[in-house]
Amino acid sequence: MQLKSKLPNLGRHIFSHMTALANEHNAVNLSQGFPDFDPDPELVKLVDEALNENTNQYAPMPGLPILRQQIASKMNSRYGLDLDWETEITIGTGATELIFASIAATVWPGDEVILIEPCYDCYRPAIEVVGGKAVVYKMKAPDFKIDWDEVGKLVSEKTKMICLCTPNNPTGTVFTHDDMQRLIAITKGTDILLLCDEVYEYMTFDGKKHISPLQYPELRQRTFASFSFGKTYHITGWKVGYCVAPELLTGELRKVHQNATYCTSHPLQKAIAKYMEKSGSHLELSAFFERKRDLFLDALGDTKLKALPCEGGYFLLFDYSDVSDESDFDFCVRLIKEFGVAAIPVSRLYSDWHDDRLIRICFAKKDDTLLEAAKRLRRVSQM
Repeated sequence: MQLKSKLPNLGRHIFSHMTALANEHNAVNLSQGFPDFDPDPELVKLVDEALNENTNQYAPMPGLPILRQQIASKMNSRYGLDLDWETEITIGTGATELIFASIAATVWPGDEVILIEPCYDCYRPAIEVVGGKAVVYKMKAPDFKIDWDEVGKLVSEKTKMICLCTPNNPTGTVFTHDDMQRLIAITKGTDILLLCDEVYEYMTFDGKKHISPLQYPELRQRTFASFSFGKTYHITGWKVGYCVAPELLTGELRKVHQNATYCTSHPLQKAIAKYMEKSGSHLELSAFFERKRDLFLDALGDTKLKALPCEGGYFLLFDYSDVSDESDFDFCVRLIKEFGVAAIPVSRLYSDWHDDRLIRICFAKKDDTLLEAAKRLRRVSQM
């Protein structure tokens, strides 16, 4: 049988590859972006309760009303947004599903979507599988700031969407008011849509504040914004996220969502809704992860691995060029095999595997995990 692949250049996921290698060599896994600590026991207790509260059948396709109401309340208190929970909020099976649905619902064959790289690697396959074309703007190390004049030059009559991520994975940069103003200027008078990945919204450091395009009327009308309970409540395995978008865009998103997954876990939605009613733990995340970032950096001490600034998210980038001239992929493989620490080669988050000799390390781990990893990484300076 002959089969033509719609994603012929897509190989094994780099995160799966490094995690498998870490398991094989019993390495400390700082590659994949998930915590190695448990969520709040109260949240787990609420799941147990929800399982006994008639939640064993399908949830409503857009998500439980009580959860969407809680999200609307949160978005109002945090961002001053007056959302219609019925028509502007959709619960999905993680932010990744909603990102895919946003793209699949609006991008047509031949449409162009601007990617700002390095970026999480789920955007490009979603664009290509529906026949769109990715047009890449590359941020430059070490500051990874966006030159919006250069982004503007990529805009054409075929541009359908611009993909954004703030706080950014993997670079840790955070969008500013000036960034939003430049986006307003670029998209003014066009039908260009924005897809903003905001799963690290509560993780900003050193006084930085998260800003969403939803806060700007000129951008809100054209924005799909995706969020993740997995990142916020340390429950990545539950795969529950949500998308906020104006009614017109939400209607199209739901057409894909209802035919892809239809709905998301009923008991998990109910438990999260009840937890949101009583918990403000999300408001403590900036301080929580800033302390972990600093603990890890302090434990590393003065090494030849040079940490780049991290304004948000829970990843650090390290420049290893003073240690080795290997490719970042080969260096990461050697880190696992010889030093027992797993990281992600940043080149794999560029379409063309652009290599600045940078690795990405996740610090959303127990303190003991971070201290052990730092101990092992200190040996790298002796190479």
